[in-house]
Amino acid sequence: MTTAVETFEALRRRLTGALAVPGEPLYAELATGFNVAIAATPAAVVEARDARDVAEAVRFAAATGRAVAVQATGHGLAGPLDGAILLHTRRLDECVVHPDGWARVGAGVRWQQVLDAAAPHGLAPLCGSATGVGVVGYTTGGGLGPVARTFGWASDRVRAIEIVTGDGVARRVTAVDEPELFWGVRGGKGALGVVTALEFDLVPLPSLYAGALYFAGADASVVMHRWREWSSALPPEATTSLALLQLPPMPGVPEPLAGTFTVAVRFAWTGTPESGEAVLAPLRAAAAPLIDAVRTIPYAAIGMVHADPPGPMPALEETDLLSSLPAEAVDALLAVAGPDARSPQVIVELRQLGGALAAEPAHPSALCHRDAAFVLTIIGVPAPPVAEAIVPHAAALRSALAPWATGGALPNHGAAAGQERIARSYDPATLARLTSLAERYDPANVLRAGQVPLRSAA
Repeated sequence: MTTAVETFEALRRRLTGALAVPGEPLYAELATGFNVAIAATPAAVVEARDARDVAEAVRFAAATGRAVAVQATGHGLAGPLDGAILLHTRRLDECVVHPDGWARVGAGVRWQQVLDAAAPHGLAPLCGSATGVGVVGYTTGGGLGPVARTFGWASDRVRAIEIVTGDGVARRVTAVDEPELFWGVRGGKGALGVVTALEFDLVPLPSLYAGALYFAGADASVVMHRWREWSSALPPEATTSLALLQLPPMPGVPEPLAGTFTVAVRFAWTGTPESGEAVLAPLRAAAAPLIDAVRTIPYAAIGMVHADPPGPMPALEETDLLSSLPAEAVDALLAVAGPDARSPQVIVELRQLGGALAAEPAHPSALCHRDAAFVLTIIGVPAPPVAEAIVPHAAALRSALAPWATGGALPNHGAAAGQERIARSYDPATLARLTSLAERYDPANVLRAGQVPLRSAA
């Protein structure tokens, strides 16, 4: 009987990096994702050292009928990866910031590395709210960050992509060279290949007026309705979100927020601090904040705006896009997830879209739903005593907001796989074009285990 080690020995000999199978310490280390509610069980993990390792693993998968998945931080893990080869990219750690306004990073780089490298030049990458997230997965899924209404989607700032497509070929992709792939990778996540490096533009923004206001749960209705009215007139210099929080008492959670229901209003302003303070004044006056953490900060500290958890945790997520947020929608949300609703969710968040996010990019991409007004994200932690209530409650919350839902979803929000989710992430024309590209560039369908599996295993 052939063992797992013997099965992969031929691939191991071709690699510069490492290969691990179940039972080996490196396998246990690399197969674990950020969301520990999902137990990944790939047949083997390849810790790639360069693009050649990636190509070897992809070609081996095609030759042996296996699927390939890719992971840098594990934030996008959406399934168990049974029988697949998991490509781990943490060793692809090149990070170079050019003072004239652009960066080149490897697939293993996290946003905080780019933030720190760009700061001495007064430059800013369009990172996400959690700066420990990997650059590549975030950007290829669109990239919705704390200053997105000013500067738009991160994927629209990409100037070049280095990728090993599903046929095992390493390619350099730009708007001029391989324009079809340039369209599809930006928004299509890992549907067409394994990205090994990205080059993208930065923006000149050494600091900004940003942070969060935290209010008591008793003020949730007043704050939410004020936020709804206030946000409807915001200029594109402002990006904001609101979250209903039930944070557990644990290290890193401030005392006024731990173990109780609170409301967070996040705010990032790219104009002058004085004008930002004036714009935020109506929210500050809505109720007395428990914590007022809005101030001028270095852009490299932008992770404090959302204060997302830095370490792995179990989570169940759901998401929807909303076309509008009238007062009736706020009341419907509060009825199901407000302070008196006994919601089991840790976070129920609304992010305002619009501004630069609604603009057409210089180079079209596979990213859809640019006309949505808000994105709803529901996050529950499956732990006693609320574990069994999380999924049905999330369904009830989505049902309550269904009159304002578009039916769509962003690829990066509420990580999930399956045809139903794919259909929500892309309009029919985009999905058909992506599928056609996948048939061309991934003839053996090795990328079927990723977060955007355009074709089934059959």
